[in-house]
Amino acid sequence: MDAHENLSAQSEARRQAPDRRWSPGETARQDVLLRYLGAVAAAAAGHGAPAERLSARARPAPPSPTPSPTPSPSPFPEPGQPVVREVMDVPAAHIRAGLPYRDIARVLAREQAGALPVVDAQDHVVGVVSESDLLAKVAFEASGHRPGPIGGLRERRLHGKARGETAADLMTSPAITVLPGATVAEAAWLAALSRLKRMPVTDREGRLVGVVRRDALLQALIRDDAGIRAEVEAMVEAICPPADRDAVQVAVHDGIVELTGRMQAATARRLLAEIERIADVVEVKNLLGPGT
Repeated sequence: MDAHENLSAQSEARRQAPDRRWSPGETARQDVLLRYLGAVAAAAAGHGAPAERLSARARPAPPSPTPSPTPSPSPFPEPGQPVVREVMDVPAAHIRAGLPYRDIARVLAREQAGALPVVDAQDHVVGVVSESDLLAKVAFEASGHRPGPIGGLRERRLHGKARGETAADLMTSPAITVLPGATVAEAAWLAALSRLKRMPVTDREGRLVGVVRRDALLQALIRDDAGIRAEVEAMVEAICPPADRDAVQVAVHDGIVELTGRMQAATARRLLAEIERIADVVEVKNLLGPGT
């Protein structure tokens, strides 16, 4: 069998293979992800400021004690909106700029992290070093490849970086950071734009104060079913006449709101329209019968 026939056989086998069975909880996880994506999209649509207002791109600290420029302030969050300082990890795991690359690998393994912020002697975030940076170094060294005289600028930069021995040499700089006063929705938007699972949190001088994880943003951004139910029940109290309120039951599961009982048709239409506007609601099941 030649290479072409082998590839065709593999493709046919994949087409005939039964679909993977969903694991328990798969549907719920997908619903949570969709709710998270909706919240991030809402944050992006409702936020007029550029991403630079939410964070500072950490720069290497100057040799003099002159403080780094203060980033533009993030808009003051509305009451009740969770902010980054409430969900960030403190103290933040980090790597010193002078740490040798073999020790970097040990720290990443110990912290079970794919990347960590790099800080200088004054705790300014000067970059981020990742497993990819270490793997690139090892790959370049093992291959023995050297850029030729007409090699591309990017190839030369990668080769020069791979020859480094410390975190300062290997890191990606500047780092994407977020301010502790930024809202969780804003931080989630910034993480999505930057394709990051973890972001360093810095003060206005660029000093490391914490690290925020994407899953922590997800958990804080999406209200649980109890919170959604409380809001729906408040809507029932506000919209329904007193005689109808006790005839309506509200249940919420994985963001799906289920209404049972009896209600006048006009009132039900208004209530359903209001519930569908709640950002965390995935679906509304109307099981209401006609009111008396």
